[in-house]
Amino acid sequence: MKTLLLCLCIVLSASTLQAGECVILLHGLCRTSASMEKLESALADAGFIVLNVDYPSRTGTIEALSETVIGAALQDTRLLDCSKIHFVTHSLGGILVRSYFKRHGNARLGRVVMLGPPNQGSEVVDRLGSWVVFKKINGPAGGELGTGAESAPCTLGPVDFELGVIAGDRSINWLNSMLIEGPDDGKVSVKRTKVAGMKEHSVVHATHPYLMKNDDAIALTIRFLKTGSFQTR
Repeated sequence: MKTLLLCLCIVLSASTLQAGECVILLHGLCRTSASMEKLESALADAGFIVLNVDYPSRTGTIEALSETVIGAALQDTRLLDCSKIHFVTHSLGGILVRSYFKRHGNARLGRVVMLGPPNQGSEVVDRLGSWVVFKKINGPAGGELGTGAESAPCTLGPVDFELGVIAGDRSINWLNSMLIEGPDDGKVSVKRTKVAGMKEHSVVHATHPYLMKNDDAIALTIRFLKTGSFQTR
């Protein structure tokens, strides 16, 4: 109910959507499109055409996944008449977007909202990434999310699209949090969600696995997609 009321307020107060604005949803590592269904429903109720993408996040490198997953999504026939294509991502999904648009342009690219993205990597990968069990669970892409200068996120550079980042500051994984410097969501520190070139950054009291289900994060996402800002006008 809270999400519905917030969405209605945004719809009534925000500028009118252009005809056929679309949103591509990209889930995080070791997750599925089911994890984004609450957000998918809220975005559809807010007037967007939504493509909730399922992809095998454990099967390839970040560059390979970004090329196949985003490349295929942009060719989906449901997006043919879209005037703008926005992205909303969770965790790894945000790094896929950065990777893809580092190499490709798209005239229809709209706004991007990233939820809990490891834009500067995660100390958890620094400490555990070499473990066999970590590699088996997280695959090649998971091992690329460290904080070193040569890690995938840290080599992508600034973003050149309209980006809003939402970080969480609540952890239910105290073991991971012991490895992370500063406030964190159990996977990524608040400060490491930031990236040069982003337009705005916001923090909600949510943990990493549930950021995309958090009512405040959903409302902020819709507001940014509609207005280009997390702030109320």
